[in-house]
Order: sequence, then structure tokens, then C-alpha cells
Amino acid sequence: MRKYVWLLLVVFTQYSCKQEVTTTSIAFGSCGHEDEEQPVLSLAADYKPDAFVFLGDNIYGDTDNMDTMQHKYNKLGSKPEFQKIRAAAKLYAIWDDHDFGRNDAGKWYPFKKESKEIFLNFFNEPAASERRKHEGIYHTEYLTKNGKTIQLILLDVRTFRSDLLLFDKKNSELQQRYFYPLDYQPHASADSTLLGAEQWKWLEGELKKPADLRFICSGSQFAIEFNGYEAWANFPHEQKKMTDLIKNTKANGVVFLTGDVHYAEISKLQEPGLYPLYDITSSGITSTWSFATPNKNRIEGPVMDNHFGLITVEWKADPVIKMQIIDKNKNERIEYTLKKSDISF
Repeated sequence: MRKYVWLLLVVFTQYSCKQEVTTTSIAFGSCGHEDEEQPVLSLAADYKPDAFVFLGDNIYGDTDNMDTMQHKYNKLGSKPEFQKIRAAAKLYAIWDDHDFGRNDAGKWYPFKKESKEIFLNFFNEPAASERRKHEGIYHTEYLTKNGKTIQLILLDVRTFRSDLLLFDKKNSELQQRYFYPLDYQPHASADSTLLGAEQWKWLEGELKKPADLRFICSGSQFAIEFNGYEAWANFPHEQKKMTDLIKNTKANGVVFLTGDVHYAEISKLQEPGLYPLYDITSSGITSTWSFATPNKNRIEGPVMDNHFGLITVEWKADPVIKMQIIDKNKNERIEYTLKKSDISF
């Protein structure tokens, strides 16, 4: 009898082990002011993610003085909440405008090389990293677990970006569609750029590399409609170049992680010949905004309270991707789930 019970226990244990599903979790957020407390980072650390991605405006530098820039990074680094997330998860980072140097700045910012050095040093970029050998901060990292690989593509939407096209106030027809003044309007010609030639060439090579899932991280939102503020929609030819590149490389499993706007939402961009492109925006570690702009591609949100994003991948035969927005009070405000087969050719 005892032998029979023991055999049942062995079989049950083996069966239970086979049912365990390996997971990878990535937390992410943007727009945290170094002068303010950041409980969102502490909360994110409690979830014990495998990684945390800072999606830009990680400080509000807004300066041409690199001593000031360094001082502001030092303030962030001294925060117990930042130290907690650094101890809990592997950190990855890109920048947006305020930590690049100036509001809405692009390639003409005169201290981008000095700012880059401070940025990379703060996030402990290895001395031999390829990131230190080329202009800009674009880079790829990999998260691997039990033979499953996530490709984390970190874009630089500042170093090479052409000037934005200021909104022409004579364009009253366009302005009438919006309840707030527009800052910018889309570039009509393709002689302007967001990523720059070298970064585009690099990105094509990265998308050809094998990976089970790919998260493309961008400081500016990718999949939203034009709203008169900063976004990929100001460079529609660059936006199309991205969708065409994903088509041409047959890169499966692409999802965008974005920041900047001081609220959270999920957008879904659909193009002929391409699976749906999802863009999960997490923006507001400390920052908030009074309204969300129109976005016909929005399928979840907006969430106007401070929050962080969390992606949990269950590595089943058809991997399951759960996307969440969790606010500062630990309330789950958004949950959206899809499968890899939903974002594959």
C-alpha cells in the first residue's frame, strides 16, 4: 500500500512539474521628476520583474549645463525608490527630450555627446558596449529564459531627429478638429528623418535576427494618430518606413513600448499586409496631464494617474503576452492579453 501511494506521489509530482509555465516579466515607465518622490518605482520592484525599462524623461534635465545634468541624475540615483528597483530588476533605458537636454530637442542639441556620456554612465553601460562606439544611444539587449528569447530594441528618437515642423496657424481646417492649440504638423516630404540613416540600417539588421518576441522601445509614441504634439505621426514617412521594414524582414512578435505623454494607453495600428502593431504607453512615474489627446487607435485607456506598465509573457506553445497598467495605489487599470500568433505573419 505504501509503495502504491509513493508511486502516485511521484507521478503527481512529475505531472505538476510538466504543467509549470515559464514566465518573463518586464516593467516599464517614463516621465519621473528627480525632485519628487517616486513610489511607483518602489511598487514596480514589489512585482519582482526580470527587467525594468526606463522609456525616457527619466530626469528633467532641460539644460545646456552638464554639471546641472549630472546633479539631477545624482538626485535620481540617491532616491530609495530608484535604488529599490535597481536592486530588484535588471535596468535598461532610453532617453526622450528632457533627459536628452531640452524640451522637444533633436539633432541640433549642441551637448548631445556630453549628455550621452552622463546617461550611459548613470545606467552602468559597460565600457566595452557597442553603445559607446557609435553616435546615439540605440542598442539591443536580450532576455533569455529556458531557451526563450525576448529581443529588447532600444531606439534613439533624439540624436538624429530633424526639426519638427511648427504648426501653420493658417491651417484653420486642421486646427478645428482639436480642442487645444496644435504645436506641430506632419512633415509632407521624406527628406526629414526621425531615426537617421545609420540607425535605420542597424534596425534592419536587428529585425532579421532570431527572437521569440521583440519589444521596440521608443520615447515617442508610435501607433497613435496625429495629435499636434510630439509623436511618430509627425514623420508619417518614417512611420511607414517602420511598418514596411517589419513586413520586409518578416519580423514576428513586434510590440512597441513608449512613453512621453503623461498618461497610459494601448494603441493598435493596422496596416495592409501586416499583423496588428500594439503600442503600450506608460508615462507618468511622477508626471500627470490634464487631458488625453484624440486617438482613433486607442483600444485601452487613458489612465491619467501615476502608474507603471507590466508585461508578463507565459512561454506556452503559443506564448501569451499579458499587458497591464498598474497605478500608484496598486490598482490594475488596464489588462489586455494577446498571443504570439496574433502578432505573427
